[in-house]
Amino acid sequence: MSDLLFVYPSCLAHNAHLKHFDLLGKDKFSISAKVQGLKSRAAFKLLEINEKHKIFHNGQTVVDLGYAPGSWSQVALDRTAPDGRVVGIDIIPAQPPKGVSTIQGNFLSPAVQEEVKKFLKETDLVRPRPSRALDGKDADERLLEESLDVEPTRYFDSESRSEYLSSETAPPEEEPTGSKKGKKGNRGKLPLMKDTMVDVVLSDMSAPWEQTDGFWKRSLSDPYYRMMNTSGMNFRDHAGSMDLCDAALRFAFDTLRAGGHFVCKFYQGGEDKALELRLRSLFVKVHREKPESSRSESKESYFVALQRRPDRSKKDVFGD
Repeated sequence: MSDLLFVYPSCLAHNAHLKHFDLLGKDKFSISAKVQGLKSRAAFKLLEINEKHKIFHNGQTVVDLGYAPGSWSQVALDRTAPDGRVVGIDIIPAQPPKGVSTIQGNFLSPAVQEEVKKFLKETDLVRPRPSRALDGKDADERLLEESLDVEPTRYFDSESRSEYLSSETAPPEEEPTGSKKGKKGNRGKLPLMKDTMVDVVLSDMSAPWEQTDGFWKRSLSDPYYRMMNTSGMNFRDHAGSMDLCDAALRFAFDTLRAGGHFVCKFYQGGEDKALELRLRSLFVKVHREKPESSRSESKESYFVALQRRPDRSKKDVFGD
């Protein structure tokens, strides 16, 4: 009897281990990620989103918030090659994919965000640019025209644009006394967007588990074991994801170029409608996506916001 009592728990543990192993073995995305040298199965979520919405082009600057273990950065770097650049930020130390610049820090810290903006601005001055095509336009100009669905610039349009830019930099002319010209003549001009050097902002952020053991393991190269999917409490997961999405959107507002795109992960709940309204005020098109590679039992979904509007103020979007 004593032998039976001793063996029975070990059999249960063995069966549970086999069941977990069998579950992983049936996951075609996990197998494909290992075969293709991707950091994790999450890469296929971004691949599916890009296949549907075409968010990546050659020469783009991409910021990947919560990049560890690096699968989204791998996809972004591959899809923006050969002239693109990818910058990843994460609180967890991780070995970045080859060719990706990374910054370790808490993205919710204003100091870390300012450091990221400073890095983007300084490196933007010296980065290689895509060669101009036969039409004389670089990748950024062609991307903006495609994303805003406008016709190619004509000669008279370019002349008007140059006059507008010169009028923005030139000192205002003094109006003669008694002139009836008012502020109505300035209507329709778009505000100049400064320090916007990013084409795509990605956010796959989640709050990581506190590391309690495994300090002797390869924690630098295997950060995925510390990353949280869900805590088991729906409200906590939803509320946390809303805070992270709001922080990512505010960062995108400060850095994203006109016509740029924004992708963020969130956990479904009562507050995601408010987030969607903010996205719709800043972007031309907003989609909700549940990629096939996302586990069916997971509450996670993704907002895909396309074509940033250049004429929205922070008060219009956030109300502050």
